[in-house]
Amino acid sequence: MSAPAGASRRTRLSAFRPRGAEFRDLAALALPVAVVQMGLVAQGLVDTAMVGRVDATELGAVTLGNLYFFGAAVFGMGLLFALDPLVSQAFGADDHGSIEIAIQRGLLLSFGLVLASSALLAVAAPVFTLLRQPEEVVPTAAAYARTQIAGMLPFYGFIVFRQVLQAVGRVAPVVWTIVLANLVNVLANWILVFGNLGAPAMGAVGSAWATVISRWFMWLCALALGWRLLVPYLRRVRRDLFMAGPLGRIMRMGSPIGLQLLLEFGAFGAIGIAMGWMGTVAIAGHQIALNLAAFAFMIPLGISQAAAVLVGRAVGRGDPDRARRSAGAAVMLCSATMLATALVFLGIPGTLARQFTTQAGVAAVAAALIPVAGMFQLFDGLQVVCTGVLRGVADTLRPMIYNVLGFWLFGMPVSLWLGFGRDVGPVGLWWGLAAGLGAVAAMLLARVWVRFHGPFERYSLAGGAGAGGE
Repeated sequence: MSAPAGASRRTRLSAFRPRGAEFRDLAALALPVAVVQMGLVAQGLVDTAMVGRVDATELGAVTLGNLYFFGAAVFGMGLLFALDPLVSQAFGADDHGSIEIAIQRGLLLSFGLVLASSALLAVAAPVFTLLRQPEEVVPTAAAYARTQIAGMLPFYGFIVFRQVLQAVGRVAPVVWTIVLANLVNVLANWILVFGNLGAPAMGAVGSAWATVISRWFMWLCALALGWRLLVPYLRRVRRDLFMAGPLGRIMRMGSPIGLQLLLEFGAFGAIGIAMGWMGTVAIAGHQIALNLAAFAFMIPLGISQAAAVLVGRAVGRGDPDRARRSAGAAVMLCSATMLATALVFLGIPGTLARQFTTQAGVAAVAAALIPVAGMFQLFDGLQVVCTGVLRGVADTLRPMIYNVLGFWLFGMPVSLWLGFGRDVGPVGLWWGLAAGLGAVAAMLLARVWVRFHGPFERYSLAGGAGAGGE
């Protein structure tokens, strides 16, 4: 009696076994998408490396200002990620009308997001004071956050263009945009942080203005390089652009993604705030280790976004078998790459830390945290890849729920207990993050297993979940 049951399990597992075609398609899309993501994080690494040469207070201000910026902006990012299944499924079904209306509604929503996030950035100073952050850091960190208001419109506008170009497989314009934007960011930091070419030395605030300049460049450059593909969808304004029903459906699909990102980022942000309670040196070392972990995280994030697109296209074509194999390829490729980055973090933490600061105390904190990041690399990669796979089938609510359970009800108590209750310090706070990531990854893997053995349906703005299932 047991043999048939075992055979059934093997058959179900084999449905996820990718062929060469799935690996080739995934690598062809994931590599440039990962380059784009790494380019975005490289801007933060440049900011950290340059401001880290000024002093620990300025670096702490960049850390706190960046944390607050992403806390204000991350929900909107997730909301616009709803374009992944909408555009990729429409592209798979050769439905250009749906692509057109999705882009235009994405841009419309981005204007509202700019207003909401700018209001939050404007009140950064009292929020920092309320959260008991170091007094010497608060004024500069608040100025850094307020400066970011000038870059909110291109920030969200670029996300819309990037998601659309990725979903239709045209990533070269985005790659070139990121490469050029990094050069702009390096030059602007060099001028504004240190006061070169006659400019005043503005430190952390100069770095914020460099970020604003590079974001405007990114938005306009992505539009220019992707003009031939994007302009047919932007040439005429759709009469149904402002219809409340379809806009509400985008928000219902995107809001769980935004809340999930907010909860995940909020967990890391809460750890950053707790680091602030331990002093300026702790929060500066935390920023260095976090930037390195975020840079490595861009590889599975690229795989995740590529998986969302490929799964979505398969659903749009009515090909559930290809969707399952694409999901399997994403999980396998993520596991291999994150094991490799884990070895680097475990092997040379001190060398990595010293690249971003000349202050021994800050480097020591970072060197203690980087190996912990190495330990949770695989969990972090798996949870984001599974999230992307589920996004391809418009399954966005469960990942948000799992983030609440894993990060906030399990990981955060462990962090606070180790960091303060057991007096382990910054390393204890990070071990709690590792525990939360492991819990979320396990739950999401189980969800992919269950969801991908059920029916698939195409999601349409014209009528919710439509045809295209098994």
